[in-house]
Amino acid sequence: MLGSAKTSWLLTGVCAAAILALARPAAPQFTSFKANGRNILEGHWQSCREADGRYSERVYDHVVNGVGQFEVHMGPRREFAIFKGVQAAHREHDAEENLLKPFRVELDGGRAKQRWELPSLNLVFTATLAGGSRLDCESWFVVLEPFEKTSH
Repeated sequence: MLGSAKTSWLLTGVCAAAILALARPAAPQFTSFKANGRNILEGHWQSCREADGRYSERVYDHVVNGVGQFEVHMGPRREFAIFKGVQAAHREHDAEENLLKPFRVELDGGRAKQRWELPSLNLVFTATLAGGSRLDCESWFVVLEPFEKTSH
């Protein structure tokens, strides 16, 4: 009976190790929701540290009638970028073509928020660090909306 118990525990350990070995790294997570129907993009973005130590990134391509208008990069971590047009190749966030200056949102006492106005694309982009952020994941609330000047 002792031999079958050892075999059972060994089999359980091997199965658990196999499941962990097959586990995929955390994918960049974006949960879309629309509190305001006029917003282009609104939701919760989470950038987590992957097995290789880098943080995840997600790119949103805004296409109208089959033509890429712009792309929004969220992550890695506290980096954001908006580029005119859409292309398959990755663009570096510190590139001159990135319309978001600064492209990296700075922490201030554990809080972070940045609002960028982009009149050339008629856009306003806001990224706010959300509660629950920790060392291995940063959670952000993001809103991309049309830029409207008030006529006061």
